[in-house]
Amino acid sequence: MIFQRLYDDKLAQASYLIGCAATGEALVVDPNRDIDQYLRAAEAEDLRVSAVTETHIHADFVSGARELAHRVGAQLLLSAEGGEDWQYAFTAGAGATLLRHGDRFMVGSIRVDVMHTPGHTPEHICFVVTDTAGASGPMGVLTGDFVFVGDVGRPDLLEKAANVTGASEGAARALFRSLRAFKALPDHLQVWPAHGAGSACGKGMSAVPQSTVGYERLFNWAFAVTEEEEFLAQVLADQPEPPKYFGQMKQVNREGPAILNGFKRPPRLDDARIVELIRDGAVVIDARSKQEFSEGHHPGTINIPFGRSFPTWAGWLVPYDREFYLIVPDTHEHALDDTVRDLALIGLERIAGYAGASAIISAEASGVELDRIDQIDSRELARRMETGDVAVIDVRAAAEWKAGHLPGATHIHLGYLRDRLEELPSDRPLVLQCRTGGRSTIAASLLRTAGRRDVSNLTGGIVAWDEAGLPVVSDGVA
Repeated sequence: MIFQRLYDDKLAQASYLIGCAATGEALVVDPNRDIDQYLRAAEAEDLRVSAVTETHIHADFVSGARELAHRVGAQLLLSAEGGEDWQYAFTAGAGATLLRHGDRFMVGSIRVDVMHTPGHTPEHICFVVTDTAGASGPMGVLTGDFVFVGDVGRPDLLEKAANVTGASEGAARALFRSLRAFKALPDHLQVWPAHGAGSACGKGMSAVPQSTVGYERLFNWAFAVTEEEEFLAQVLADQPEPPKYFGQMKQVNREGPAILNGFKRPPRLDDARIVELIRDGAVVIDARSKQEFSEGHHPGTINIPFGRSFPTWAGWLVPYDREFYLIVPDTHEHALDDTVRDLALIGLERIAGYAGASAIISAEASGVELDRIDQIDSRELARRMETGDVAVIDVRAAAEWKAGHLPGATHIHLGYLRDRLEELPSDRPLVLQCRTGGRSTIAASLLRTAGRRDVSNLTGGIVAWDEAGLPVVSDGVA
């Protein structure tokens, strides 16, 4: 058996290629939209992708299952579980084979048994994998978003992201029952999850890529909780804020993602045109670093630095219902293609054009007055806080805030900042603060585009504040 894990660091998402060396057939599980990576991996092993499947209707990225199966003529296998209210809507048109608990299919000599494991989502299934060419029993289980290393899939996304009122408690109870069934699997089975640390599909998963059923039974917190009510309380508490785009992804993946046939490059705009668009109110995302943006940018642009968190914050902040434009960093020759790819992975395809970072220099040379984000260091901020002439806005996640924050600060998660502008003090300048200064720069750019000028950024964030020996409080206690 040939086995490969393909991991996307930015999505914290794992896909799997499982192949039979004897027949040359291969199965791809939980593919994202960058389907060429699976074809390259298969070709390198002299395999042909003959089957494509996924564990559930994903919320954090656009599925590539439909397009991959379409591209190569592979069998598409999708869950039929979940009841009438939560089914794939495109299965007939895509010629998909529907899977239920207890079903079995073969990929060459590899046997795959289907387990229905509701909880994270109603239709969620796992795949128990046996290499019949070398063993009579299973080797491992592809757990999707059901069991992670050190955690389990959150059961509240249908309610919080897809707006299914009252779904969280029932989903948590279903998850508890699914975990009891999972415990009956042999200890030696390897656990191959669909996410690692950094994913918002759980709250405490490890960066370790795989585990075993026995290890998780011993050390995963969810298996240690034996009372259902206690489990409900723990699994629903302190989950990270689900990005706004999760609801959009649920709908797209349920209805059937569009087939792209590759990621399309947007047209390059001349430097003067990007200035006109900004003046006309277009949405323009400046993907340069926080330092470059702070030192000079087009007024009216939003800073989302290209990096590991780029897709997450783009999904939070870029509108899905209108065209937008990019200013792309000149960091490497593939910067544009990488940016377009990352946006397409979360369904942001309406890129109407782009300009390079040189457009900033050209604009300034032609007389455009660039905007800048003022910086304030920790000592100066502490002095100004004592006099009460600034308001500190902490834009980190709720769990970070709970662990410790600046005295007197106000917490508003970055993703909800534009929704809560009326809560911001209007009688004092604002200082934006996060962990190290990245998210707070994004926040400053959002407020500037909303017309708030008296904003600055805490250099180095709460990390620099703490290193300066300044006080941090937790739940009101220093």
